[in-house]
Amino acid sequence: MQSLRRAFLASIPVVLVLLNVTCREPAPFPDEGYDNRLSGGSNTVFDNTSKAFGNPFPHLNVYDLTVHTTGDQQFEATFVTAPAPVNSGLGPLYNNVSCVSCHHNDGIGVPTTGDAQSSLLLRISLPGTDEHGGPLAVPGYGTQLQDKAVFGKQPECRVSISYTYQTFAFPDGEMYELRTPTYTLSDLYTPISRDYLLSPRLAPPVFGLGLLEAVPENEILSNAGAGSASGVSGKANYVWDPVAQKMALGKFGWKANTASILAQVAAAYNQDMGVTSSIFPVENSAGQVQNDSLNDDPELSDRILNAVKFYVQTLAVPARRNLSDPTVQRGEALFTQAKCSSCHLPTLMTGVDVAFPSLSNQRIHPYTDLLLHDMGPGLADGRPDFAATGSEWRTAPLWGVGLFETVNFPAYYLHDGRARTLLEAIMWHGGQADGSKMFVQHLSSIDRNALIAFLKSL
Repeated sequence: MQSLRRAFLASIPVVLVLLNVTCREPAPFPDEGYDNRLSGGSNTVFDNTSKAFGNPFPHLNVYDLTVHTTGDQQFEATFVTAPAPVNSGLGPLYNNVSCVSCHHNDGIGVPTTGDAQSSLLLRISLPGTDEHGGPLAVPGYGTQLQDKAVFGKQPECRVSISYTYQTFAFPDGEMYELRTPTYTLSDLYTPISRDYLLSPRLAPPVFGLGLLEAVPENEILSNAGAGSASGVSGKANYVWDPVAQKMALGKFGWKANTASILAQVAAAYNQDMGVTSSIFPVENSAGQVQNDSLNDDPELSDRILNAVKFYVQTLAVPARRNLSDPTVQRGEALFTQAKCSSCHLPTLMTGVDVAFPSLSNQRIHPYTDLLLHDMGPGLADGRPDFAATGSEWRTAPLWGVGLFETVNFPAYYLHDGRARTLLEAIMWHGGQADGSKMFVQHLSSIDRNALIAFLKSL
């Protein structure tokens, strides 16, 4: 990581730049315990506005803040068809035109397809595994469907979503509704002769990722199997890391199928926007007749790639709110009683990093164990991803989840955005989380509301 940082800094003039971004941390909100509010340790910001997910680490030096700001600008940059003087190389196949088009306000996406606000993509593969034990690519399609194309080219397919709705009742008579998505492919540019596996993936929030990356592997593994007595033991996913060219612990993605932020960023440029880099130098349409045939790969410089990686790595975490509220405190107790905290671990520690003190030895509260858990048939996609089975998902971090409605209104939850409220997301839990769901199902309306109030304080 540090070599990439140094490489980027060496590629720009060593000039002190006056920026419109401040390193000063805003004053805490009053009347609440300070220490427990620091979800991101020293990288916590006191911001509950629509921009809450887009703040840099508060104590970056001028050089690092310059890199962060450059990465921020590139995160928002719209790519266009090559050749072009700037932001060249879109497509020829793609899902969206910029990072921010999927990660709205650095938060979660919108589960639509085929339009500019679409933040949902479909992974595709054949039964079986590739040479690294990962998903087996579909000839002519790879492992991700691109439903858009530049002028003169044909998208791989069209994707449509339909929902079926079911109404349920809690024992106290209160009603709730769950919706189940169905994905339909049409206008395939070429037939797929074998049965294939599909998995929808909604763009997740990108704040706090640097802190999660800094959690040591041994700490994550120490929690694997820790809950076996209660039936909620987690499992690590080991995946192929295209940066290190070896197998590594997966920490990112809905199935923990990516080992590093750099690999995540480079893969998003390549698969989501069709932009090549030194890590993924081949077009996502390679082997197809609609390859762009231009001699301009890689299209993204290492300088820009590393700046965007550093931007994502140094996005701060918003502070918790309303800790002194008795309803929130009651909800937190219920969260523990329901054993939600068996998977959504409140606290992790980052490792020691003498070269980057902002990430070093931080006590953070992400509410995740970064491990895989079986979530039951209701949420299963049936598509394995390295060690993750078709019903296993990485525990989603809950920090910031209470601000989704503010930052990304309307808010959506779970890997495909099927849940429109936090309560719906809870009631979709199954498998290892079935006991927790049943506990919530039998709460009184007052206690259910207290549990949601606690989640909204995160």
